[in-house]
Amino acid sequence: MFETGDKIVYPNHGAGTITDIEKKEVLGETKKYYVMQLPIGEMRVMIPMDNVDDIGIREVISSDRVDDVFQILKGEKSEMSQNWNRRYRANTEKIKSGDIFEVAEVVRNLTLRDIEKGLSTGEKKMLSNSRQILISELVLAEDKDKEEIEEEIDEIFFDTEEENEEDEE
Repeated sequence: MFETGDKIVYPNHGAGTITDIEKKEVLGETKKYYVMQLPIGEMRVMIPMDNVDDIGIREVISSDRVDDVFQILKGEKSEMSQNWNRRYRANTEKIKSGDIFEVAEVVRNLTLRDIEKGLSTGEKKMLSNSRQILISELVLAEDKDKEEIEEEIDEIFFDTEEENEEDEE
């Protein structure tokens, strides 16, 4: 069980801080909910406490694991299906897993693909969503603001793009 003040990850939504525990009556049934505040977009999410295990709620990674996330972002693009639909489904599963390392892989692969070939509208939206999920957890793990984390991520891909251009010369 989590408590007020705990930093958690809600798969497919991102990371946030539990600000409250509320009881709500829905369809004549009273249930307890975690109230989670996301650091990006000032969004509040209510999570039914009796579904926490099924949903896959977990604690935010520790700050000493952040370097592992950045190593994934700096890594080589992994093999992805050329079929848009299969690629989209595989990436969706990784995002739904709630595993920050899988989300980082999606961000890396889609960003590199976007730089190389461009992305469809659906994959652009997926990249944007997976970036937000990744950034929300890194903001809480590192206790930095959104802009700092975005800049660190962008530097990885901007530097990678420059190196590729130098290699081609």
